[in-house]
Amino acid sequence: MPVAVSYPGVYVEEIPSGVRTITGVATSITAFFGRAQRGPVNQLITIFSYADFVRTFGGLQKDYPLSYAVRDFYLNGGGQAIIVRLYNAGGGKDKAKLSVNGLTLEAAYPGAWGNSVRVRVDNKVSADVAKQYGLTASDLFNLTVHDMVTGATEQFLNVTGKDSPARIDRVLANGSALVRIPSSATPPFPVPTPHQDPPPGTSVWSDDKYSTGVAQADQAVDSVALQDADYEGDANQKTGLYALDTADLFNLMCIPPDTRGGNTSQPVYQAAMGYCVGRRAMLIVDSPAAWGADPNFISQASAKLGSDVNLTGDAARNAVLYYPRVIESDPNLNGQLDTFVPCGIIAGVMARTDAQRGVWKAPAGLDAALNGIQGLVRILTNDENGTLNQLGINCLRSFQPSGMVVWGARTLRGADQLADEYKYVPVRRTALFIEESLYRGTQWVVFEPNDEPLWAQIRLNVGAFMHNLFRQGAFQGKTPQEAYFVKCDKETTTQNDIDLGIVNIVVGFAPLKPAEFVVIQIQQIAGQIEV
Repeated sequence: MPVAVSYPGVYVEEIPSGVRTITGVATSITAFFGRAQRGPVNQLITIFSYADFVRTFGGLQKDYPLSYAVRDFYLNGGGQAIIVRLYNAGGGKDKAKLSVNGLTLEAAYPGAWGNSVRVRVDNKVSADVAKQYGLTASDLFNLTVHDMVTGATEQFLNVTGKDSPARIDRVLANGSALVRIPSSATPPFPVPTPHQDPPPGTSVWSDDKYSTGVAQADQAVDSVALQDADYEGDANQKTGLYALDTADLFNLMCIPPDTRGGNTSQPVYQAAMGYCVGRRAMLIVDSPAAWGADPNFISQASAKLGSDVNLTGDAARNAVLYYPRVIESDPNLNGQLDTFVPCGIIAGVMARTDAQRGVWKAPAGLDAALNGIQGLVRILTNDENGTLNQLGINCLRSFQPSGMVVWGARTLRGADQLADEYKYVPVRRTALFIEESLYRGTQWVVFEPNDEPLWAQIRLNVGAFMHNLFRQGAFQGKTPQEAYFVKCDKETTTQNDIDLGIVNIVVGFAPLKPAEFVVIQIQQIAGQIEV
């Protein structure tokens, strides 16, 4: 706004530059769905290492393929992941309950893990704290919670059942990973009778006189096998896939089979693929288990792709399929070899490639090594690989001395006969990266005056973002003019658009495409004949 002049003299006015930097979004945040031993249900939990997963959801569990997929993700270079634990009690009790000398508690999250929790109450409280809250010492108690399996212990001092900052339900909701006050209970809550002190050298967790455990009738059960509805969830309740509605961003999605050696169902994959399209993310699809043992699979691959996977249409640009499954040693079976799905491995390879080379580099080739595996369910020949590659099925191969690697980079719209513009994984992922970055980076445009000054700012800022990608080698072309363009002017935004409140921004780029086929031509040089 121009400065208002009133007195003779010099006025200084700062003019905004119009620069609004567009920052590229993350490209390999991976969402995982499935059963786990413990942890919140239908909630987003962001982790940055496998140790984070172990702390929140438990370690490797032989009946929960999710735990192996997450481990593989981090073994192969994964960084940030979002875990959504799913649970189905199947008619049993979901949360363990503890009746602690008049006070009722329940496990913080569903599952049989809560059966191992024990609680101790004592009355060694502070009279000063009671006075601070306007209470008496008899209104306060100390609560100690112990997990007999993990050894985790939590202690909450000077809590009360009466309304105050130390009210027990609020304290546990904010500070405990083990127990809660049931939502059905209403304050004020009773003050539980203290437990006895054990003799010297005796653990307080060894006897019901010194602490309280979960009674047999109040024990919870682990989740039964998940149904499709558990995965698909409810948009209103934010369960299943829709738990991700509260996620700011994710780029990849993995849905390991619910059971060891099983398959993720077609309806679940179809619902997930549609969800990924709306969130500009990629779905990593595992090949059905039966494909690995079928000696006739290669010759029937086209028909089986339609009948066993059936992910088609333009939405399949956001899905990618890998074959075969992998063989790994299982610490839960004394190191015996077993078959696992590769989705977690592939997500890790993508994350590693993004960090080292960029999202525009195909996550395939001799550098795309598969870490932590001992073999592949099927060793493919070049001809077999060629047959599957033409159908958009990416192969995992074994080469000496490079080992086992990803040897395909096509989306499920990558079949030769489809001739889709998003045939290749890096092209599709680069487009999604640009779309999401520009979507977030142009929010400031909304409600600005829709005229040439605005269009010039848009061209400046979007152009700077695209030029930065060009300098990083994200596009084809030796010059910016060959690599990308940004248009926003009276040609893209007509007067009718302005009247409708619309500003049109046209962004084009020349994507890098992987060199799938390397042809070397060799020719003999005929000896020169002297004339």
